[in-house]
Amino acid sequence: MSRVPITRDGYEKLKAELQRLQREERPMVIKAIEEARAHGDISENAEFEAAKDKQGIIEGRIQEINDRVASSEIVDLPEEVNGRIIFGCRVMVEDLETGEVSSYRLVGPYEADVQAGTISITSPLGKALIGKEEGDEIKVQTPKGIRNIEIREIRP
Repeated sequence: MSRVPITRDGYEKLKAELQRLQREERPMVIKAIEEARAHGDISENAEFEAAKDKQGIIEGRIQEINDRVASSEIVDLPEEVNGRIIFGCRVMVEDLETGEVSSYRLVGPYEADVQAGTISITSPLGKALIGKEEGDEIKVQTPKGIRNIEIREIRP
């Protein structure tokens, strides 16, 4: 099994979600199944079916998180960047065609969330940024086509 980089914060969030599912969600759905079963014939019991479906979703998510935790390797965020983009850096980039400026933290795939300002080092943009320096221009294939990006700032 290959190791997947993750920040300490991302790892702790995974562990917290796992504990919440195991300690809160799982017992609640088991109780809901028991209550629905107590209503009699389960073959036509919509409450029972809904609870069983929810149980399947919860158990699937628990297994997914367990797999992620097992394959994760915590990488501490850099205290300084020495001029090159590395895992955990904050990077400000400008799309040279649109002038749009965006800021991202490069993280592992388990915690990437563009809306939250994090991108995966395995994404096309993440791969293109790793190892680059301020002022470098890169070309990145995106769903909207090839984009010309300039690296404006690198911070820890």
